[in-house]
Amino acid sequence: MEYPESSFNREDESDDALFYSEARLVVHIDAAAITQLKKYLFDQLPEGCTLLDLMSSWRSHIPDGLATHEVYGLGLNGEEMSNNPQLDHWVIKDINKDPNLPYEDSKFDAAMVIVSIQYLTDPISVFNELNRVLKKDCKFHVIYSNRMFPTKATKIWKIFDNFERARLIGSYFDSSGSWSVPNAVDLTPVGDVASDPLFVVSAKKK
Repeated sequence: MEYPESSFNREDESDDALFYSEARLVVHIDAAAITQLKKYLFDQLPEGCTLLDLMSSWRSHIPDGLATHEVYGLGLNGEEMSNNPQLDHWVIKDINKDPNLPYEDSKFDAAMVIVSIQYLTDPISVFNELNRVLKKDCKFHVIYSNRMFPTKATKIWKIFDNFERARLIGSYFDSSGSWSVPNAVDLTPVGDVASDPLFVVSAKKK
C-alpha cells in the first residue's frame, strides 16, 4: 500500500505527552466488546507468556484463568498504568517521538495493542521494533474498534472504514520486519443489542 503525503498527520499535532498527561480511568469499548476481546485473548495468548501491552493504560483485559509470566506495559500515563493490576512492569515512552522499544531482542512471547493503533504516526518503525522484540513464531495482535480521540487519530485512519483499516494494518506488517501473512478477524459481538465493533489483525514473527 502506498501512503499519500500527510497520511499520518493529525488534527492536533501538539505534544502527545501533554494530551495524555491527565489520567483517563475509563474503558474505551463497551462491555460486550470487552467480553469478546477477552475470549479472543484467552484463545490466542500462550499460557505462561511474557507479554507486551503496547500503548497501555489502566486495563489490559487479560482474561481471568489465563496465567501469564510477566506483563510489560508501555504507555504515556503513569497514573493509568500504575492502576493496572495486570502489569508487572511499566514504562512511560512516547513512541511517536522515538519508536525504539526499550527491550532486548526476542524478549516477548506475544504483544498486543488495544484500540490505540490509530494514534501511531510512524507505524512501520514501530512494527519493525515489535518484530525485533518478539520471539520467533510469536504473534503481534492489533485490536481496534471505531472509537478514538479524533484530533489525535491519523488522517488515513479517519478516512478509512473499519474493513479498509484491516487492510491498512496488514500493510504495516507487510512493510516491516519479517511477518507471516496477516490474518484479520471480525470480533464484533452478535446479538439483539448494538455493541461497539471489534476487529483484530495479527501476524507471527518469522
